[in-house]
Parts: sequence; C-alpha cells; structure tokens
Amino acid sequence: MQKEHDLVLVRHGQSTWNAQNLFTGWRDPDLSSQGVEEARAAGDRLQRAGFEFEGVFVSHLVRAQETCRLILERLGQKALSPEQSAALNERDYGDLSGLNKDEARKKWGEEQVHIWRRSFAIAPPGGESLRDTVARVLPYYIHTILPSVLRRRHTLIVAHGNSLRSLVMALDGHTPTSITSVEIPTGVPWVYTLRADSSVKNFEVLDR
Repeated sequence: MQKEHDLVLVRHGQSTWNAQNLFTGWRDPDLSSQGVEEARAAGDRLQRAGFEFEGVFVSHLVRAQETCRLILERLGQKALSPEQSAALNERDYGDLSGLNKDEARKKWGEEQVHIWRRSFAIAPPGGESLRDTVARVLPYYIHTILPSVLRRRHTLIVAHGNSLRSLVMALDGHTPTSITSVEIPTGVPWVYTLRADSSVKNFEVLDR
C-alpha cells in the first residue's frame, strides 16, 4: 500500500483591513477579533479531525503568522516552529493597496477593478497578477514544500487567498480561466490527501 500524506491549507483569519474592505496585499495588518476566532475555530476543527503536524509553512505577513500561532496553540503544538517564506505572501496589489474597494471602483470603474481582481494575467498598477503570484509560489512549493510533505504524514500551510489559489491551481488542475472563480474562505482548513507520487487522492473542507 502506498503511503499517503495530508497537506492542509488555511487562509488566515479575517484581518482588520478585510473588515474595512481594503485592498491589503503585502501590507501587514493584524487579525481582527473575528479573525482571531476564525483561527481558533480552524485549530479546533483540525484537533477534532485528529491532526498533529510535523511540518508547517507560513508567509512573512503577520495575519498569517498569528493565524498559524493560534492554530498550533489550539492543537497543543506551540513548540513547533513554522518555516517562513515571502514566497507564500499575498498577491501584491500595488497602487490599490490600502484603498477601499468601493473607492477604487469609483476611481477606475467597476469593470477595470474587476479585471484587476479576477483576471489571471492582468496586474493592477505597480502590483502582481495571479500569474505573477503563481510564478513565485509554485517553485517554492515544488522545491521546498513538496519534498517535506512527502516525508511526513501531516503538513500545514497558512497563507493568503491568492497564494493558496496558486497552490490549488496546481493541486486541482485548474486552468487560468477556472481558477478565477475559486474562493478560499478565511479560517477554513482545506485538506488534500496526496499519494506517494504527489497526485491528489482526496479533498475535504473542514467547515464545521
């Protein structure tokens, strides 16, 4: 029987800027009070599912690091040290960063802002497209995370909506068109069971 490996993806809990409807990107706000509860709830769900992690990866941004800390605290694994990398940071929204999304629509128009947010290859001024984000996330996954995953039973990645969508694109075989409709909720664990050849055997959302 082939050995299986669980890879758990968690988008950080709600940040204070999420709560204010601001473009965040590489800016570094902390979790909101709701975000703290979402992170703790993620840890509780993982505990009920029997997870104990041997490897953990997290972005350089505070909202992801704090979510990770709260999850590990809930699991009784506070001593586990995550590996941090800017490769897992959120997509850089460039000139949109810090702007209210409704104000951005008034300035550039609904259609243009939608294109910047949802297209695969078109970047906002001074920022990254999803394609750019994929280009930095996937090499880190292939060369650093995946070898670790295949040595272990349970691995956790705590990151951001677009950096995680970059991974989901590869794991689920999405096209540049289909990935634009994928939404990853804050604080909800997505569990991928990988075979020894790194292909996906099973997928589950721990939303309760």
